[in-house]
Amino acid sequence: MQHRTTISKYIKLSVCTLFFGFVGLQTSAQKIKIDGVAVVIGKNIVLDSDIAKFKQEVELRSEGKVKITDCEMLEELMQQKLMAHHAIVDSVTVSDPEITSRVDRSIQYFTQQYGSIEKVIKAYGFNDLEDLKKELTTVQTENVLIEKEQQKVTEKVDVTPEEVRLYYVGLKDKGELPQFPAEIELAQIVLKAVPTNEETERVIAKLLEIKKQIEDGSSFKMKAIINSDDPGVTSNGGEYTVTKESAFIKEFKEMAFTLDIGQVSKPFKSQFGYHIMQLHAIKGNTRIASHILMQPEVPEDKLKEIKEKAEKIIVDIREGKITFDDAVKKYSDDDTKKNGGLIVNPSTGESKFDLTRMDPAFYARVSDLKKGEMTEPFYDEERSGDKMYKFILMKDRTDTHVADIIEDYVKVQQLALQKKKEETITKWAKEKIKDTYIKIGEDHGKCTFDKNWKKEVSK
Repeated sequence: MQHRTTISKYIKLSVCTLFFGFVGLQTSAQKIKIDGVAVVIGKNIVLDSDIAKFKQEVELRSEGKVKITDCEMLEELMQQKLMAHHAIVDSVTVSDPEITSRVDRSIQYFTQQYGSIEKVIKAYGFNDLEDLKKELTTVQTENVLIEKEQQKVTEKVDVTPEEVRLYYVGLKDKGELPQFPAEIELAQIVLKAVPTNEETERVIAKLLEIKKQIEDGSSFKMKAIINSDDPGVTSNGGEYTVTKESAFIKEFKEMAFTLDIGQVSKPFKSQFGYHIMQLHAIKGNTRIASHILMQPEVPEDKLKEIKEKAEKIIVDIREGKITFDDAVKKYSDDDTKKNGGLIVNPSTGESKFDLTRMDPAFYARVSDLKKGEMTEPFYDEERSGDKMYKFILMKDRTDTHVADIIEDYVKVQQLALQKKKEETITKWAKEKIKDTYIKIGEDHGKCTFDKNWKKEVSK
């Protein structure tokens, strides 16, 4: 069970992710011609290439700690397809907005990776953007169906404190208690350096000048390459594909859907700075637009002033003149001010960070701090262009340790719940296999499965 649980963890990360749902995309008919069909479940198929692709991904994501055979991989994929099949049977509904949102995130991610949507289309052999979106919609629809069917099957599953205790004792008796990595909880005070009014006016005037030059016939793309502070401008000329569901900032989307084709906007402000935008094309609910971003500069003397202020706050905290919490309320310019400066882990949405999986630069700053200690102020610059000095407090720290039922109750509870959910899904799958059409290809007929996918009669 320990091995299967570990595999399932990485399968879930692989099969239902945006990235690997996309990497394998090709026209379905074309794939079947050049690729063997490993299994058919209902109307769903698993190709031989799917087995190889996801097997490699499991091993990659586990950093080589999990090795899985082709037969084990096939069984995991069959369970996913069984879920997708019965989601349809159970009339699980999938809304257009949630699929569109996922498709847009996929397109946005790969556009950033390749530099332009045209390069993405070319790299994966699609005819155009609509062709790409159609295939991505198919992939993401299946992903959502699987997720919702899993939720449906396990929605009433829960664990009692006694079940958590028995689960823990069972792991302890078998010598399989997990080792939890070192975790830390951090809080920060951020002091931002705000540009002067004169600098802001200079940027707006410059954008108005560029706007007039473009309206007089200058190339928007060339002006963007020369002037824009958008880091993607060198590869895409500031051009983006925009929908109302895409993850672009509100001001950017609103402007794209306000302009007429060829029109250049007035300068408008966002969290990233000041923009002008030109609309190039309207394709249904999609807009093709370019922008130029300019960020007001902050003089060095202003940055020096902010650093000295941060240093003074640290001294006051260390000397007991003010508490860290009160200093957050009084001085911090960051959104974390609302929760006492607490930094949230973007990967988990929680305040705890796994010390071994932190960004290397961030790790270097905080790894040696003891509970209650602070870093010295350091310079930082956000993607929005905001420049600042900040310092960090080590609010709490737990070193690497073997699971303890008292200290780690919540984590052990989550593991116990996950195990119970997996057992529930396994039981569900064994029942559903009986009345589901399943055909396994000859090459995989010799596989030994945990479940009766071959529908063999017990002797």
